[in-house]
Amino acid sequence: MAAIEFFSQDISFKPSKPLKTKRWIKAVIQREKFRLRQLNYIFCSDDYLLQINKQYLQHNTLTDIITFDDSEAPGEIEGDVFISIERVEANALALGIDFDEELHRVIIHGVLHLSGYGDKTAKDKSLMRKKEDACLSLRSKSE
Repeated sequence: MAAIEFFSQDISFKPSKPLKTKRWIKAVIQREKFRLRQLNYIFCSDDYLLQINKQYLQHNTLTDIITFDDSEAPGEIEGDVFISIERVEANALALGIDFDEELHRVIIHGVLHLSGYGDKTAKDKSLMRKKEDACLSLRSKSE
């Protein structure tokens, strides 16, 4: 199997440089010492992700990402990562950064969740941000 796929749901969106992005994601997964089985990214709207948030997590809030871990064995990555493009755009604007930079942070945030990293506590959030930064620098080094 070992595939990364990009889909869009209720919006029309395709990431720029999809092959390069897939290679980068695979490199991060290998760096974290995981094996890729199947990873699906579904780009969607705020409304679509809000419905998923309500239905599966019982949260009535907007979010930029929801990750579902479908792996059946330790050390494997298999899952679905839903990303609201509207949220990523709004966050990039609020942070004063490029849309693609914020999108790649969110894309790799999902991989890090599937690799066992959390973000519920301040300590976990700090570690997650450091891991994201390291992954983003890995991407920029390959450009």
